[in-house]
Amino acid sequence: MVKSESLKFYQMVRDFLTVYLPKQKASSANTIKAYRESLNLLLEYLKEEENLQLMDVSFDRISRRTVEDYLDWLEETRKCSIPTRNHRLSSIRSFYKYAGNRDLSVMVYTLEFEKIPIKKAEKAQQLKFFEEDALQAIFAQPDTSTRKGIRDLFFMILMYDTAGRNQEILNLKVSDIRLSTKDPHAVLTGKGNKIRIVPLMQRTIDHFNNYIRIFHDGKTTDEFLFFVKQKGKRQVMSADNVAKSMKQYGKTAKEQCNKVPEGLHPHMFRHSRAMHLYRGGMPLALLSEWLGHAQLETTKIYAYADTQMKREAIEKATSSLNPLSLDQKVTSWQNDDELIKRLYGLL
Repeated sequence: MVKSESLKFYQMVRDFLTVYLPKQKASSANTIKAYRESLNLLLEYLKEEENLQLMDVSFDRISRRTVEDYLDWLEETRKCSIPTRNHRLSSIRSFYKYAGNRDLSVMVYTLEFEKIPIKKAEKAQQLKFFEEDALQAIFAQPDTSTRKGIRDLFFMILMYDTAGRNQEILNLKVSDIRLSTKDPHAVLTGKGNKIRIVPLMQRTIDHFNNYIRIFHDGKTTDEFLFFVKQKGKRQVMSADNVAKSMKQYGKTAKEQCNKVPEGLHPHMFRHSRAMHLYRGGMPLALLSEWLGHAQLETTKIYAYADTQMKREAIEKATSSLNPLSLDQKVTSWQNDDELIKRLYGLL
């Protein structure tokens, strides 16, 4: 039998996810899903690592120390990134803030969790993307003599062409691909239900037409564009299903092209398309709109990351008469003890 304190905890969770977020805050389905995943992951930790049965979970069984250990577990055991760790903490805080406003006895935990610091990520975190020749090797991996291969290839082509997030592509309905207009495009729904229009290249259109002919009988409907069949019914594909397939394609592609990055994952297609567009001359402001970024500052990671473009710009801007362009005798100082000490402040 569930204890009264545990019942209060789970009732708060239910109201938070089914009433507060969707009806009072008008949060998007993706936002609610992220909160649900965060809370489920906390429960998984309590059960697996703290040996706490789910029926015994209550507000007074989750201390600040418990949450801190949980965040370390995310990083060390589940290999989550620092931004993901911070997002999980933010989700817990949001839930407890809601619960504290509903029940003052919970407020003490709310205030304690607010004291847990947000962890700073390393500024030198490298942006992972691939070059065009690596992309070609990746596209060559799906076996297009099979339905799965046709689906997977089109998914990757569409994801790259639109620079869409994984969930944005999974949420697409057939009717969101609009070819009957003067400018064929896809309608993507991003974070916060923000809609953006993304034009499509001809190759993407060709693969789309082939795909819906095979998977949707050539009809434009409001069904999910990508789906799996479970018990005879069509269900939206899961993000894990996509990630697993892409990881395997990346592994085999790397055997043919060493420029394919290790651990290929869906978001690399978005980063790579953005980087290629930026190198092709697309202004950052337009690229930001294309990607659906709320702030231009977010898009600047592509400018910071592209050392190749910086090098080419510098070489073009540097005159042949500039001292940096002239061959000069390089002074060898490796064996000059006094110079070495002076350089390192020892003299």
